[in-house]
Order: sequence, then C-alpha cells, then structure tokens
Amino acid sequence: MEDIAGKTFNVVIVGSGPAGLTAALYAARADLSPIVFEGPEPGGQLMTTTDVENYPGYPEGVMGPKMMQDFREQATRFGADCRYGYVTDIDFSEQPYKITVDEKTEVYAHSIIASTGASAKWLHLESEQKLRGKGVSACATCDGAFFRDQHVVVVGGGDTAMEEATFLTKFASKVTVIHRRDELRASKAMQTRAFNNEKIEFMWDSELAEVLGEQVVEGVKVKNRNTGEVTTLDDVTGVFIAIGHKPNTDLFKGVVEMDDVGYIKTKGQSTETDQPGLFASGDAMDAVYRQAVTAAGTGCKAALDAERYLSEALDEKAIAESHWK
Repeated sequence: MEDIAGKTFNVVIVGSGPAGLTAALYAARADLSPIVFEGPEPGGQLMTTTDVENYPGYPEGVMGPKMMQDFREQATRFGADCRYGYVTDIDFSEQPYKITVDEKTEVYAHSIIASTGASAKWLHLESEQKLRGKGVSACATCDGAFFRDQHVVVVGGGDTAMEEATFLTKFASKVTVIHRRDELRASKAMQTRAFNNEKIEFMWDSELAEVLGEQVVEGVKVKNRNTGEVTTLDDVTGVFIAIGHKPNTDLFKGVVEMDDVGYIKTKGQSTETDQPGLFASGDAMDAVYRQAVTAAGTGCKAALDAERYLSEALDEKAIAESHWK
C-alpha cells in the first residue's frame, strides 16, 4: 500500500460503517478519489451483529460482517481507498484541513465526512459481553423479530427502554423491564403506554446480575438492590440493554455544534455542519433512527453535499490535482 503522508485529498471519510462506506461509494463514483480511515472498529457496530434481516436487497438475511464486506468491496471497486487507520486529530484552523492518523501520519483534506457512529452503552457484565449477538442486543428494531412468542427482558427506565419494551411486545409473549429505581425516568406518555400494555411487567429496584447460557441466552439472574435477593428467570431467551447510546464524536468537540449528548448537528435536510467542508452522517448525527439503512442514506447525502461543496469551493484544476491514485 502506497505512502499517503503529506497527500491532499478531496474527501476524507472518518469511519467505515454503512454511512462511511456508502459515502465512499458515491464519492468514488463522482471521481473524487475518497480515502476512508476505518477507525478502531472497521465496519462499525454491524461487525458484532449476527443476522441482519431488515436491510433491502438481502431477502434471506445476511451476517453483519458479510454485509459490511460487501459494502467495502463495492466502494473499492469504484476507486475508494479504504485502509486501516484511526484519525487521532484534525486541525481545522486552515484549509485544507490537516488530519493526523494513528498519531503520526499527516494528510490533508478539502472536505471531511464524519461517519464515526455511536456506541451502545453496556452494563459491562462478563456474561453480557460473551452473549452479545447471541441473544443480548441493544436494538429491538434490529433483533426483536427473532424472539417471537418468547420471554425477553429490557434493562433501563428511560424513553428508550419504554420504546424498546413496547416495540418488543409485537413479537414477544412477555417483556420484563428491569429498572434500578422504583420509578421510571421516561416521559409520562411513554410510561402510560408501557403500564397499559398487558405484556409488560416491571422489576423495580433491581439490576441485571448475570446472563445465563453458554452459546445463547438461557435465562437471567436479577438482583434486588434493597434486599440483595437474587431471582432467576430461567425462561428468558433475549436481553435488550436500553440505557442509551454515546456518539463517537469526541474528535469533533469544540469544532462543530453538537447537542447535549454529543450528536453532531446538521443544517436542515442536509449533512452540512457549521464547519465549512465538514459533513456528518450516520449515527454520529442521528439520535433517532440508528438503523443501517438510514445511516447508508445519510452517507449518500454527505457525499453529494461534499461534491457540491467542492465544486463551489474549488476550481476544476484544484480538484484534479487533489486526486491521488
């Protein structure tokens, strides 16, 4: 692989999930010769997902890693340069922006697409991590359909947890919400909806102590925080952790406008940020949907927005000279 130190690129894409690789595909087809730095988790959250059944074009479903391999191969087919590398610093003080990769290699970019994603918050139980993707999930929309007529638990007490629990009742025979306090943090409307759903039960002042099973979830142990009593639910086959997500946007803090959680704010229906030449896509800017297909859509938008920006900000000669092949 050729040395890129000191090179200037039209489009640098930070992150390689569905958003980043779709942006790479569109930018490559626009002859912008994008480079993708894949980050600490190449392929994003889907690399830890087993069956994906809700992405168009895969009627039989697909394994998450296989789908991301397909995305990558399609982008590179049209000339995107996808390579291992973790962007550790970006200097936005002047154009083109200086990007430091792996704390040592410096490259320059006329435009940047932030596709750094978000990470689900976990409880960090050893048993939880062992069975992630094997019955332990952080996305009811993604995995709920696998638990038809089964007993599942949801951990959390906010709006996200109530949304997940309510959604899961479409499939599960019973949903038990485990919450560490004696009242929910969720909005009154979400609470009312959950309390009125006969499939949802609550375990108050409780925390998930252990997920049982070797290859798949075969039950859970729940500890009462007041009494210390441990209850085993041996018919549970699915565990949904719903305690929030953290966008992976620390790299852009202090540079671009964000919400209170850290999601990058964009202008209107576009992917433009308040930093010229910086575009945001995928879960780095989407606190609502957080799906592979919606992330891919914003990746497409980011590439189109970047192409339009470059055509207005640079003349054709500058764009051509920035192509590095």
